[in-house]
Amino acid sequence: MKKNLKYNLTWLAIMVVGYILIDVLELVGVIDQFAETTLVLIGINIILATGLNLIIGFSGQFSLGHAGFMAIGAYTSALITQAIPNSGGMVLGLIAGMALSALVALIVGIPTLRLNGDYLAIATMGVAEIIRIIMNNLKITNGPAGLYNIPQLANWSVVYLFVCLTTILIVNFIHSRDGRAVMSVREDEIAAESMGVNITKWKVIAFVLGAATAAIGGALHASYIQTIAPNDFGIMESINILIIVVMGGIGSITGTYVAAIVLGLLDMVLQNFGTLRMVLYSLALILIMVFKPSGLLGTWEFSVRRIFTKLKAKGDA
Repeated sequence: MKKNLKYNLTWLAIMVVGYILIDVLELVGVIDQFAETTLVLIGINIILATGLNLIIGFSGQFSLGHAGFMAIGAYTSALITQAIPNSGGMVLGLIAGMALSALVALIVGIPTLRLNGDYLAIATMGVAEIIRIIMNNLKITNGPAGLYNIPQLANWSVVYLFVCLTTILIVNFIHSRDGRAVMSVREDEIAAESMGVNITKWKVIAFVLGAATAAIGGALHASYIQTIAPNDFGIMESINILIIVVMGGIGSITGTYVAAIVLGLLDMVLQNFGTLRMVLYSLALILIMVFKPSGLLGTWEFSVRRIFTKLKAKGDA
């Protein structure tokens, strides 16, 4: 317990220093409004991809339904903040969006997570498309036109806070006994079941946690962009999140961070290339995956504990 507390406090200190550094760069004008928007979108993508990595990288379930849970969080939060346009409404919207996404994931997960591989991918993609079609046809969601004039209650500070919170929660879950049970299912379902692990239970838990994380990302997206439509949450959004996970390294939270930052900065740099932007962006993705097929970092994780151990060993030597 003391080790975990020390570990979390160390990471918290690093995150606080990171926030102060970025805040100072904003104050001196190094980071302008466009760069801040890029940072916010990178932060939202980190939240989304971290949740998907929990499902794909740590529980071994291939899901293409992340955009659907993102949509639930976005629409739920947007509707509540339009009715209660203050920070209290945003908190309520986030909680409601997470709860609704988790409930839908639980209902969907129990039957679908008995499937594997391509069958599971198709099933989750179908669920996401059903959610999108529902949003497209409900009067309360304003149909295909979507919602607009959503109060902008999310900013860089709020997004950074939730990046830190979701990362700490997911990393602690992965390193816990429950997380080890989830990873045992990924490694070998038959062996895990023979050791008394309830594989369906742990698959569903990972799926529900990932869905709740997607809802946070969706809510922040809606609040910052201030307009959402059903087409924002199609299959391509799920694939974009999947690209971050695969490019960073399946099963690497550090890789998720690196990939989200690299792709976000690449997109920002290519803004001036007009119609060539997506061609160059796609070409960069292809080159990265050709030369780094296991992702930028594979399964490697940055570890503060490892650094301290090495420094202590050098000091003792």
